[in-house]
Amino acid sequence: MRFRHQLVPCALAVIILAGCSSNPAERRQAKDDFSYLDTDPLSPLVLPEGVEYEQYPNYIIPEGDYAGDVGREVDIRPPQQILELIPGARYEQTYGDTTVWLLNADERDRVWDTLLQLIDEEKLPIESETDQLIETGWVEWLAPDEEQALYSRHEFSKLEANGRFGFSVKLTEWKEGNTVKLATTTNRERYNTFMTNRVTSKYDQNIRDAAALEAEQLVKNIPISMGTDKGGLPVIIARTPYNLFWQRVPTLLPSMGFTIEDRNQSQGQVKAKYVSPDDEFWQEVGVTPLSLDDATYTFLLGDLGNRTSINVTDADGKPVTESWLEEMVPVIVHMINQEP
Repeated sequence: MRFRHQLVPCALAVIILAGCSSNPAERRQAKDDFSYLDTDPLSPLVLPEGVEYEQYPNYIIPEGDYAGDVGREVDIRPPQQILELIPGARYEQTYGDTTVWLLNADERDRVWDTLLQLIDEEKLPIESETDQLIETGWVEWLAPDEEQALYSRHEFSKLEANGRFGFSVKLTEWKEGNTVKLATTTNRERYNTFMTNRVTSKYDQNIRDAAALEAEQLVKNIPISMGTDKGGLPVIIARTPYNLFWQRVPTLLPSMGFTIEDRNQSQGQVKAKYVSPDDEFWQEVGVTPLSLDDATYTFLLGDLGNRTSINVTDADGKPVTESWLEEMVPVIVHMINQEP
C-alpha cells in the first residue's frame, strides 16, 4: 500500500468559456430580468354559464411539487462534456458521477497509471490510496466565472464488472470558500467532468508523446542506398516511410550545403540552392566533394510505402547523372547519422 500526503492543497486552473462581463455571477446568469418570478399564481379557470369546457391532454400541466433553481440561481453555462480521447472507451454519468469503461484490463491499468502520474505532477493532495481506491484531499478550483474559491474532494476507483474494466470519478465533498455544502447535481457533474478530462487529456498526451518518440527513433540511422524507381531509372532509396523522411529534409539538406528555397510535401518537391562546403567539411565526412555545380536543384521525393525514393533535377529540369546520385549517398548517410 502506498500513501501520498501533501501539506499544500493543489489548485487546478479551470479553463471555461466566459462572456465579456467582469462579474462572475453575470457569466452564469441570464441577461434578462427576473420579473417572471412575480407572476401571480395560477387560478382556476371560470367559464360562463352554458359554455362547454374542452380539455386537450397535450396541454395539461402536470401537478406536483418540483424542486429546482429559479431566477438568479439558474446556471446558464453550457454543461461540460467529457473529452473522449481514449479510443474505444465508453463514458457513463450517473447523478453527476463519471465512469469510464476501457477495452480491456491492460488499458484500464495504463489509464490508472496515468492517473497516478497526474497526481504526482499536479501535486494533488491525497488522503488515502490503495491499488484499487484513491481518495483526494481538498482540491482547489480557480475559475473566472465563480465568485469565490471552490474546493472538492474526489474518489477514484478501479473497476471490474461483468467482464468490463474501467475506473470511476466521484465527488465526495464540496466546499464554497470556507463553507462545506452539499454539492448540487450540476456541480457534481461539472467538476467530476473536469477531473475526468484531466485524466483523459494526460493519457492522450502520453500516447502522442510515445508516438512522437517512436517516429523520432524510426528516422534515426535510416539505411540509404542506390536503387531504381518504378520506371527503372536510378534513384536514391531511403528505407523509411515518406512522411518520416520528409521530417528530416529541413535539416538534412542544409547540412549538406543546400539552402532550401521552396518545398511542397504533397508534391514531394524541394527546391534548394547548392553551395559547396569548405574542405574541412569534406575531410570530416571522409569523401571527395560532390561534383555538383553551385546552382539550384530540385529534389523529387517519391512515396514507395515503407521506403522513399530521392531523385534530383537541375535548373533545366533534367535529372542529374547516376554518378552524381552515387556521390550523394555517403554524404546523406553521414549527415543522417550525425543528427541527434
